[in-house]
Amino acid sequence: MNDSAIQHPTHLMKVNPKNLILDLLLAVGDAPLTARDAILAGALFKISENSLRVTLARLSAEGLVEAVGRGAYRLGPAATDLAGDVATWRSAETRLRPWQGGYIVVHGGALGRSDRVALGRRERALHMMGFKPLERGLHIRPDNIEPRVDDVRQRLYRLGLDRDAAVFLADGLDAEREAHVRQLWDGHALTQTYCQLRRQLEAWLAGAKALALDTAARESFLLGGKAIHQLVFDPLLPAPFVDAGERHAFIQTVHRFDETGRAIWNRFFASLAETPPPLDFTHQPAELETLNEQPN
Repeated sequence: MNDSAIQHPTHLMKVNPKNLILDLLLAVGDAPLTARDAILAGALFKISENSLRVTLARLSAEGLVEAVGRGAYRLGPAATDLAGDVATWRSAETRLRPWQGGYIVVHGGALGRSDRVALGRRERALHMMGFKPLERGLHIRPDNIEPRVDDVRQRLYRLGLDRDAAVFLADGLDAEREAHVRQLWDGHALTQTYCQLRRQLEAWLAGAKALALDTAARESFLLGGKAIHQLVFDPLLPAPFVDAGERHAFIQTVHRFDETGRAIWNRFFASLAETPPPLDFTHQPAELETLNEQPN
């Protein structure tokens, strides 16, 4: 892949108000996010003030954000699992161990499929942990993550897998099934993704100092979000399924990019504090004021 093939970050994805607010809150950690900063950040992505305010109201009603004073918010109780899931990318490599040839299997053949909400949670949990369907009701992945199978089991349950599902270790597959398992993941495509994204991140970092602050904030959010999404949902396969060295190089670059992006956004918010807002901002959305005034 040559530099001319690197896609410009502005065109990587479209940001919606909910994702913007939650991603900003995940990034600031324990620090509060003001409605004013959220609205001004939204302007970078052509998200209207009204859309941000309505979204804050909805997220508050769902328990995903909560007020910490007038016009300031943090992640709410319902977002605790979300924050934990997203943060796993930071420690992805520490969860890996040498693969000895065995597999982790999830058997859910007796689980119902009529409850679409439960089915969606189940499939999301299996996807996030890198499992692939081997047969109907049977999912599998290499046994190279977490110290013990019970750690995998408990994390699957937290992510939404039904607790009636059986999670266990398996080895000694027959040659035909072993060959089939090796084809469940496109390891070549994953390795190419690591390489291509790493080069995108490195190319952007090389030119970041020449960018205007608002452009740097917008582009670092978009490109960083794409890279972190890859790691959050990466199956973390062992060699020979993927090139583990290329994945390691990609992860190291994501960490470096994340540090740079956080510094850029800190400068961006600091610049907002020094600049009078172009609009007449209220402390918080009217919808949130109404919600907060309702009796318990």
